[in-house]
Amino acid sequence: MVKTYKIDIGQKSIEIEIGKLAQKANGAVTIRCGDTLLLVTAVASKNAREGIDFFPLSVDVAEKAYAAGKLPGGFFKREGRPASEAILNARLIDRPLRPLFPKNFHNDVQIIVSVLSTDQENTHESLGIVGASCALAISDIPFSDPVGACNIGYIDGNFIINPSYEELSNSDIDLTVAGTEDAIMMVEAGANIVSEEQLLEALKIAQDQNKEIVKVIKEIQSELGKEKWVIPESSNGFEFSDLQNKDIRDTLIKYHGEKTSGDSKDEVLSLLKERILNDISNDDNEDIDSQIDTLIHDVEMDILRDNITEKEQRPDGRNLDQIRLLESEVGYVPRVHGSSIFRRGDTHVLSVVTLASEGEKQRIDNLTPISEKHFIHHYNFPDFSVGEVGRGLFTGRREIGHGALAERALFPVIPSQEDFPYTIRVVSEVVSSNGSTSMASVCAGTMSLMDAGVPILAPVAGIAMGLIINSEGKYAILTDIQGAEDHFGDMDFKVAGTQEGVTALQMDIKVKGITFEIMEEALEKAKIARLTILENLVETIDVPRENVSKYAPKLLTINIPKEKIGAVIGSGGSVIRGMIDEFEVTIDIDDEGKVVIGGTDEDSLNAVIERIDGLTREIQQGDLFEGKVVRIMPFGAFVELLPGKDGLVHISELAEGHVDTVEDVVQIGDELKVIVKKVDDMGRIDLSTRIDHYVSGPGFEEMAKKGNDRRNRSSNSNRDRGNRSRDRDNRSRRRPRPPELRN
Repeated sequence: MVKTYKIDIGQKSIEIEIGKLAQKANGAVTIRCGDTLLLVTAVASKNAREGIDFFPLSVDVAEKAYAAGKLPGGFFKREGRPASEAILNARLIDRPLRPLFPKNFHNDVQIIVSVLSTDQENTHESLGIVGASCALAISDIPFSDPVGACNIGYIDGNFIINPSYEELSNSDIDLTVAGTEDAIMMVEAGANIVSEEQLLEALKIAQDQNKEIVKVIKEIQSELGKEKWVIPESSNGFEFSDLQNKDIRDTLIKYHGEKTSGDSKDEVLSLLKERILNDISNDDNEDIDSQIDTLIHDVEMDILRDNITEKEQRPDGRNLDQIRLLESEVGYVPRVHGSSIFRRGDTHVLSVVTLASEGEKQRIDNLTPISEKHFIHHYNFPDFSVGEVGRGLFTGRREIGHGALAERALFPVIPSQEDFPYTIRVVSEVVSSNGSTSMASVCAGTMSLMDAGVPILAPVAGIAMGLIINSEGKYAILTDIQGAEDHFGDMDFKVAGTQEGVTALQMDIKVKGITFEIMEEALEKAKIARLTILENLVETIDVPRENVSKYAPKLLTINIPKEKIGAVIGSGGSVIRGMIDEFEVTIDIDDEGKVVIGGTDEDSLNAVIERIDGLTREIQQGDLFEGKVVRIMPFGAFVELLPGKDGLVHISELAEGHVDTVEDVVQIGDELKVIVKKVDDMGRIDLSTRIDHYVSGPGFEEMAKKGNDRRNRSSNSNRDRGNRSRDRDNRSRRRPRPPELRN
């Protein structure tokens, strides 16, 4: 039996169809908006994993090339590893769903979102969340608290629900919100420097829509849902004595309260475990070691929560609103184009900027209309940053997600390519971690960009806020959370922005939703902290360097007539490739005739500009050239003035006197100094070697001067246009947001 349900969201409709595809899955739906169609499946293993204390949920987004009518790239012409956008979408689906499963549920659960069709208009990020929520709701997997999700845009003072790709390109807010019927579960936003009040209003609009979505999902669940599995109660395991429990609690209270000894936490816990194990026979329980770890974890969590909520006492002694010690510097790494170090407590990030020519911008091959981007941020989190041995250097989902968040935060202040024609790559190297490395990457990235001479609109800083709720429901909001507070806490709320407003927002929670009052208070405290951090950054470097590094490529911009583009490129690209190889530069030409030349040697750049000027200049009467004889005819010699442009020196103009044959004066390959006598209506050029005769002739000097003046004005205007672009007022521009920045 196939059933279809319809949900009206803003000006659009979402259709959920059940029963047509993937009947073997525990739960499966297709969800459609316009011609964007997703298949979402949820499958769970029959048995729980033994000996784990986490929920093994995996979410994958499979972007099919056929969905956009494309063939996959690469040699095999088959989909391979998921692209960054698909990984980010998978994380977006995972985050609101994970906290809603039962705490003692340890079966493997896999959610797969297959993009079957995309209309290049309707985005599929929030559709995937709704589809996954519905598939879980109708399945027999123990999940009974469905969520809704939607996107909010903001254009010309109006909020738009589930905007299209085109609308998002003009939107000042790109917000995704997921929530249950009662509370918000997840927030992801990029913003073009907007106020906290505008974001809160957008959140309220989104959550109102989510409530309506949840109501429909619950109706579907009541009509078609399977009976949920009953999860067996987990065994309490070994029964620790009152004395052992007291020893654990007293030791942890002393460590987190008095901290009289200089021992590290690992040393304290190691001694504690050793004392308990000595009191217990190994035959009592095979898994006693892990049970001690679990008990210590639970007791420590209770102590930290009580200390924070009742005593306002944080693990490192700070008050609730206090930021850790801030330190920053720039120019640390030699030879690179820009660098900085940002330290917030034990979290240290090294940021490095590389500038490249416009032609090196990243090409994007995915299911969105956006095909390229010129600003890239990458984030690396090596295991040594937390003092551990890892599996080597590789890019995981966490690195992609944190890198995208910092990129989203910095993107609104990056100058357009009209103002700064570089491709910009920022790399954040986390060299020490104790919480909030993504926001530290934003701070370090701001300084390294300014150190590189990138004319950003304004400095950006980021802060991570936390939330602790104790067993009695009392809560405390923490500013600048560190590792332990993130691990034991209930919320990770990251906010980045300038002095004027917010550029990025991300919220993840571990409880079943939070209220607007908590979010409003967290946003206000985050603003205060952000402004404090910005003061530290501008004390280190307050404005971008006036010039880019001497090691960075210099870019010069000129403009040529559209009809001359072919002359610069040449047959099969021969001319432009020849200049690139000869002068060791990069040359990029767009369809409007803008030419950007990049290189490190100024003489080479000027030589390329002169060559292009020669290729594109209009030859006029009175012009002087030194050209090569390329062809000889009985009536004269043809001289190459510019690549592809020849002129004729008639035999009578080869010398002052009579010339019997052309070969008596010149041979092929000879260099001749000539003057342009005339250019006729068909573009044919008459030349003469008798330069003095014509220059001294009546009226010729004035005509030649006018031609040279026109050429000089055109050339100078073209060259100055590229230099003036950096001196323009840097205004905030609405630009298409790369897909990585939307989730």
